[in-house]
Amino acid sequence: MLAAFRVRSFRFQWPADLLTSWAFEMETLILGWYVLVETDSVVSLALIGSLHFLGTLVAPLIGVAGDRIGRRAVMCMMRTTYAGLAVAMMVFGLTDTLTPNHVFAIAFLAGLVRPSDISMRNALIGDSMPPGGLTNAMGLSRTTQDSARVAGALLGAGLLSTLGIGPSYIAIAGFYAASLALTFGVTRYRPGAEPNEADGSPAKPVMSPWRDLLDGIVYCWQTPKVLALMILAFLVNLCGYPVTHGLLGYVARDIYQLDANGFGRIVAYFAVGALAGSLTMAWLGTPRRPERFTLMNIFAWFALVIVFGFVTDEAIGCAVLVLIGVTQGVSMISLAVTLLTTVAPRFRGCIMGVRMLVVYGLPVGLMASGSIIEAIGFPATLTIYGVTGIVLSMLVAIYYRASLWHQ
Repeated sequence: MLAAFRVRSFRFQWPADLLTSWAFEMETLILGWYVLVETDSVVSLALIGSLHFLGTLVAPLIGVAGDRIGRRAVMCMMRTTYAGLAVAMMVFGLTDTLTPNHVFAIAFLAGLVRPSDISMRNALIGDSMPPGGLTNAMGLSRTTQDSARVAGALLGAGLLSTLGIGPSYIAIAGFYAASLALTFGVTRYRPGAEPNEADGSPAKPVMSPWRDLLDGIVYCWQTPKVLALMILAFLVNLCGYPVTHGLLGYVARDIYQLDANGFGRIVAYFAVGALAGSLTMAWLGTPRRPERFTLMNIFAWFALVIVFGFVTDEAIGCAVLVLIGVTQGVSMISLAVTLLTTVAPRFRGCIMGVRMLVVYGLPVGLMASGSIIEAIGFPATLTIYGVTGIVLSMLVAIYYRASLWHQ
């Protein structure tokens, strides 16, 4: 009966995650375009993208909080924060007092908790779904992010160009409020309340959350497969994600000579590819060798990054973005499922929080890319990123071949 309730809770989680993802993507596009237009600086664009992921530093602690007090309570607190900050942006926009400094400050505050939203979603799916349906559920959950990139990018660009930033944030705040309401229907399951697997006795909660965090980090360090997957996740965030999660505004305006609607259009093409990858994983389920599958798609992703750097035609660039989206979607779903099936339930929230900690490679890669682009240009920068990603990922595959290749 408990298992049935957990599966039913996914019916609340999926639309709540969808609304949150819509709001995330609308905010990312609107704030990125606003900062680029107001400051005319690719470094500022990279900075605003980086601030969205600042909270990766505290994601393990938020993961521990989810293990101790329950995922639902943590997700409700986070989504209340998003709604409050969206209302503040709405007020600044409607009163015509918004400045880039306001945008940077609010992005900084939202970025403290925003990265943990994804780790909480994944951990909650691990709690809710039976192992046989885990990959399908992860693929379906991922569609909330990918479809939101399509609809959120187009809707955000349309609202920004026709109504302005203030009215656009009315819709964003509404999405966050609706998502918060749906989150109350998610299961209250707490991993710490599970009986011990050895003797069936009630689990004893760890007194210190810092000890929980330390145990999770040690578990990650001493498990070769988990550690290898964490390193790969760091590399794709450092060298792969900056292209599609921060620099597309620069590509749209300075390379393809597009306006805000054109920016939304190329973001939507990337999202269509990612959505196709997610739907494929949701339909087919777990690959026979998920570790190999993850590696091969990561190599393809980095190769496409190099190609994208040399494309100056919008139509060809959008086609490459679709392919990048496909490889990104399937590789990240496969990586997440492998982690969830490898990690013990007691450490699931903490390890997924540590997984978000490696996302700190994204703001590092974004900030570096802004300066490198201004120094040597866009094609050379993406070549450096793609080659670096391929070489380092290959070294990881060779060193951990017993866990990733011969498993």
